[in-house]
Parts: sequence; structure tokens; C-alpha cells
Amino acid sequence: MPKLSVRDLNLRGKRVFLRVDFNVPLDEHGTITDDTRIRAALPTIEHLWQNGARVILCSHLGRPKGKRDPKQSLRPVTQALAELTHRPVAFIDDCIGPKVENTVGIMKEGDILLLENVRFHPEEEKNDPEFARKLATIADVYVNDAFGSAHRAHASTEGVTKFVKQSAMGLLMEKELKYLQGELASPARPFLVILGGAKVSDKIGVIDNLMKKADGFVIGGAMAYTFLKAQGLSVGASLVEDDKLDVARDALDQAKAKPIRFLLPSDHVVAKKPSAGAEKRTVDGGAIEEGWWGVDIGPKTIAAYKAEIVAAKTIFWNGPMGIFEVPEFATGTFEIARAVAANGNARSILGGGDSVKAVKKARVADKITFISTGGGASLELLEGIDLPGVAALSDKV
Repeated sequence: MPKLSVRDLNLRGKRVFLRVDFNVPLDEHGTITDDTRIRAALPTIEHLWQNGARVILCSHLGRPKGKRDPKQSLRPVTQALAELTHRPVAFIDDCIGPKVENTVGIMKEGDILLLENVRFHPEEEKNDPEFARKLATIADVYVNDAFGSAHRAHASTEGVTKFVKQSAMGLLMEKELKYLQGELASPARPFLVILGGAKVSDKIGVIDNLMKKADGFVIGGAMAYTFLKAQGLSVGASLVEDDKLDVARDALDQAKAKPIRFLLPSDHVVAKKPSAGAEKRTVDGGAIEEGWWGVDIGPKTIAAYKAEIVAAKTIFWNGPMGIFEVPEFATGTFEIARAVAANGNARSILGGGDSVKAVKKARVADKITFISTGGGASLELLEGIDLPGVAALSDKV
């Protein structure tokens, strides 16, 4: 059943507890180095204050393991948010207790308050009911816009919904579900899935589920070497999940039986070490010699993958084609990013994580139809798993 949206709520004068994902990277001076997650929450925040809500923002930052850590405080977000919203943003150094309740009590319509890192309390990740109740005491309604945390059943993402009358999804959450569920449920064809990254184990659920819908897969990154070894090819010193070879064989058999195009690298960039400055060369064919690491897809593979991308009408991409953080091993990932961006006839959806960093580094992020803010959450959703942070929201009647 469809979930209640923030658009459906009567907000005037209401205390709205808004769970956001402000888990932003900070440098050693506490300066935000990438404000993407803050910007992603702006439409919902603006919708709330423009409609007369008293906006109470809750988020985690990092993994403080239930203890206060000044280096993982949300205080630096206050100024960044004020600059982006062009409105005053108050900050309080806790998320529960009398100080928080008193501050919320004097808020006026349109005011914005940011609470301290909810993970400073160990009860948050334990989804402790009493802690969730304390969070809810300052709320008339709850809105979850933290898609990146929606796969976690924590007090601020799932537990709190049991203590408020209405729980709704924010505009970002709504958009994430529209693309990752709606668009991919009945995709325009051909539907191409591009998967990379380190581990088959991280993506096997996605492969199994999307195998029911996709017309083709192209595989890169270290996970490709597990598939190649499963076919009996030598992969040298490349990263391989030996305990997942049977899983890889099953996926290949599934693709063959469908039939679905399932492309693996036909040539490779290999290096003596997977690090900058290492001796490297390009090798033709699927096999890699002993003592060499596969670090990127080769030019023939790039050309073959580009041909699939050009023909596609729907593209889902998650995971780089190689060790793109090292400039000399980044060609394959950047070429794929540019090819996806150049296909103006396709809806292109990125599943978060390193793929997002790649399209930004390739300077083509603005040409992608939709970029998810959730790595693990987007993958679990694509596996067909119900996300606790979504399931807990009120159904739209």
C-alpha cells in the first residue's frame, strides 16, 4: 500500500520531527567537504517551514558507538544549513531531555532546530522503545527523509513511528522510491544493469532480483574476477571471493537459461600492485597471469559495454569498473560514466556509493536522471527487501 507523504499532512503549527541524513564528511578541522546530503534534504525542509511547521531535525553522523565524540558532532551542519536555507538554524547539544523539550516549546512556526547526533546514545542503534518514546515526545508528526538509513531499524528511523499519530515520507524518500521501485518495476526496454565494485556477495541479491526484469548485465570491478574464475579462467592476484564461486556459476547459468546478455570483461588493465605508480599493462582475453592484479577493464571491454549502454532505454548502475580512486586505473569507470550520461534516450539511475563519486569526478552527474543517496538502502530495496524505515510509515488511506 502507498505510504503517506509529507504533501498529505496538515503542517500549520505542528512540531515535525524530521529524520534526515546529514552524515556528511568532515575534515580534520570539522569543515564539511561535501554537502550533497544536506542539499538533498532541502526540498522537504523548505516545504515544512513554508507551510508553517516547526521543523525539528534529527540525524546521525559517523559511528560514535553510543558515546559523545566532538569530532562527530552535527554542530558544523548548523551554519551550512543556515546558508543553504537562508534562514536561522538553532542547534542543541542533545536529542532528548528537558533542554530539548524546553527549546522546542518556544519554537514558532517556520523555525528550524537541529538536534545533536542521535548515535551519541547507544539506545538509538538498539531501537530501544523508551528512547524512541523520548524522541517522539517533542513531535506532533514524524517525517522520514533519510533514505540512506531506511534499511536500519533504529529508534529514529523505525521505533519513533510507534509513538506518533502520523508518520510520512519526505520528498527525497518519495523520489527515491519513485525511481528505485516505480521506474524499475516496469522499465523501458532494453533495460541494462551495470554492476561493479569489490564483491559479488554485496550484489548477488540485486542480480537475482533484477534477473527477472533486466535484458542485460555488464560486470566490472573486482567482482568480475570472481565470475571469470568461476568460468575456469586464471585471474592472477586479482581480488576474488573464492567462497562465492558457486554463487557466480549459478548467476551465469540463470542468465544463460533466460536468456539474458551477461557480459564480463574480455580484456583488462593489470598491474603488479593495486596502487599508484605500479607497473601496468593491458592484456587481451579473459585470463590474467599470475602475479598481476586486474585493476580496470580494458579498451575492448569499454567498447563492448558502451555499445550496450547506447542501445539501452533504462540503465541502473552501481559500482565502479576498477580502482578508480587511482587515476591510472580510472579510465574504464569514467568512460562508462560518460557513456551513461551521453545516452539522452535512456532513464539512468545510479544506486549510490562509489558510482556517485565516479560521475562527479567525471563531471557528468548533472546528466544522470536520478542519483540515489543510499548505497546499502538502494541495494536492499533492489533485492526486494522491505526497508524498516519505509515499512513503519503510515499507509495512505
